Amino acid sequence: MKHLKFMAVAMAAVVLIGSCKQKSETPVEQNNDNIYQFTVLDGTDNEVSLATLEGKVVLVVNTATECGFTPQYEELQALYKRYRSEGFEVLDFPCNQFGAQAPGSNEEIHAFCTGTYNVTFPQMAKIDVNGDSATSLYTWLKAKAPFCGFDTTDPRGAYLDKMFRAQDPDYDRNDDIKWNFTKFLVDREGNVVARFEPTAPMTAVAEAVKALL
Repeated sequence: MKHLKFMAVAMAAVVLIGSCKQKSETPVEQNNDNIYQFTVLDGTDNEVSLATLEGKVVLVVNTATECGFTPQYEELQALYKRYRSEGFEVLDFPCNQFGAQAPGSNEEIHAFCTGTYNVTFPQMAKIDVNGDSATSLYTWLKAKAPFCGFDTTDPRGAYLDKMFRAQDPDYDRNDDIKWNFTKFLVDREGNVVARFEPTAPMTAVAEAVKALL
């Protein structure tokens, strides 16, 4: 049954708007190349081993508090509340690399999210997701789930594509995070299953999460 669920999500990730499947790899008997190998800092700068998430379905999101996509916090919280009891977690990584739209301290960001959107899922310390200062977790996530382009039939996707292409005609040839609220879905074995660009409908994200639970 788990195998069938995994296959269903992997196939759906190819066609879901704004999402991509992970890069294929040769299976190994003992796979240590998963999300559990990483340690991150929480919002109070304490180390958190992601091995504590073993056996859970995880959605990793880079967020910002002053972005047009910021209201997705509400949908993320609803998703977390609905499926947490079934082994679902959201990891929120604030990032100020996109339009400087996450300018606050860890404490200020947390206060905003809890006060405005009643967020209860774990919020990590602010990080960089691109460039030389990118955390090792995000370097790994991007390698596992490449950028597959925006859905330009969505006005928001078309706008972002036009904006980035004006800056760099070849922007879509690298796997960098393009904007706030990019999401990576990780299965119960710690493998990246799909990448969702911020314009992907949260209903598609929810369906992919549900299929893994």
